[in-house]
Amino acid sequence: MGGRSWCKQGIRYCQRKDYEVIEELREKYPVLFLCRIMDINRAGYYKWKARQGHLNRYEQDRQLLTELLKEEHKKHKSLGYHRLAYNIRVNTGWVFSDNLAHKCCKTAGIRSQARRYRYRKPGTESIKFENLVHGNWNANEPLQIVVSDMTVLANKKGHYEWTLLLDTFNNEIIAHSVSPKAGDTKPYYHCLDILMQRVGNIEEQRPQVVFHTDQGSVYSSRAFCQAHMNYNIIRSMSRGGTPTDNPIIEALNGWIKQELYLDYGLKNADDVPALLDAYVEFFNTSRPAAALGYKSPVRYKSELGF
Repeated sequence: MGGRSWCKQGIRYCQRKDYEVIEELREKYPVLFLCRIMDINRAGYYKWKARQGHLNRYEQDRQLLTELLKEEHKKHKSLGYHRLAYNIRVNTGWVFSDNLAHKCCKTAGIRSQARRYRYRKPGTESIKFENLVHGNWNANEPLQIVVSDMTVLANKKGHYEWTLLLDTFNNEIIAHSVSPKAGDTKPYYHCLDILMQRVGNIEEQRPQVVFHTDQGSVYSSRAFCQAHMNYNIIRSMSRGGTPTDNPIIEALNGWIKQELYLDYGLKNADDVPALLDAYVEFFNTSRPAAALGYKSPVRYKSELGF
């Protein structure tokens, strides 16, 4: 068998094929004769034959894990195999690798139903505020870099505009506001008021926070810029039409909407603001994040002493 070590499928694959050849020819020739000709251990062949129709321990575990993944996927259609595997580990205490979960998901056709986005070419720099972050999102403490964006949510009653403020230190949603009115600026200013309360005005001599946004009309307006003029806030803006300059909040807007639609029934919710309040509470205090070592944002921050 050493001469077959080149086989990319592995030595067990070659052994199994040899046994299958003997099984096919055993009606014409004695098994002992075939084993001698093919230099195969006869006891190994009979052990292989006895195992036919019976799943080994690995195959049984894989079959059980596939069923658990299917059940978890029915509950949370927006999750990928990493999060599905994590949920099963928490619920069952079963220890297995993400690689095994990926194999099971691939075989069973289990795939996240969250939308995927295409690459866009970068736009031009803002004439008001330059990009101070330049891809360096590694905050060392809370309220060092805060990002914001608005996204539109579809509901049976119409469309809602949801504005978010996110602390990049632990990906915690520190403020949010929603409005059923298109073009309503109140959610933006509501979130800004909460941020200004937390960072204080310039007379208090607190550390300044980098407030990064896109070049939306409200974020670029004179009134919005003047509202935080006397506070410890330094503005930073993405290039026009370049979501990759604000990847944390843009990515969040993408998958969080899919999670709300697929797992929390946002499309048919009767009270959208109440649903979002409950979800943000869950997101900050209970939802495990892979980037934080599968800890919630609040737990991650508290364990670091903040």
